[in-house]
Amino acid sequence: MLPTTFTNPAEQLALLLMLVGLIGTVIPVIPGALLIWFGVLAWAIGEKFQRIDWLILVLLGILALAATFSEYWLRPLVQTRAGFGWKQILAAIAGGIFGGIFLSGIPVLGTLFGAALGSVIATSALTYWERKNFGEAARAGKAYLVGCALSSFVEVVIALLMLAIFVWRAFL
Repeated sequence: MLPTTFTNPAEQLALLLMLVGLIGTVIPVIPGALLIWFGVLAWAIGEKFQRIDWLILVLLGILALAATFSEYWLRPLVQTRAGFGWKQILAAIAGGIFGGIFLSGIPVLGTLFGAALGSVIATSALTYWERKNFGEAARAGKAYLVGCALSSFVEVVIALLMLAIFVWRAFL
């Protein structure tokens, strides 16, 4: 039964965490899936684990960890499958940090855009420096961007799956 208003503070906190978590799946600095999990935990505590039990919380926790860390295993996987090694991955990390700091004067978006741009430039520059081939450098940058897009897609899909499981257990 779906209540018309959520009067329980635990329910309100849970819904706020889940909403921010859903937004966080597309904004890189917010741990979206983990916030959704904490929202489900708050809901479960608020209702004294009547509809959401520990098994569901463990399942959602595993999904949240997979979504949260997808960028740390999918990006390197895509880059290595494209023929680029750990040097390019480390260059992307260093370039992201440098780019984020360099454009941090522009609030929020500058840092995010700077990190993304710095990662692509560093990956491409290192590849060009090593291989002296502009096509390979462009391909390295593209592989990094494909890894980013794939990890973001996986995080969104897992977050939506988590929310579907929550709705199924809490309301149906």
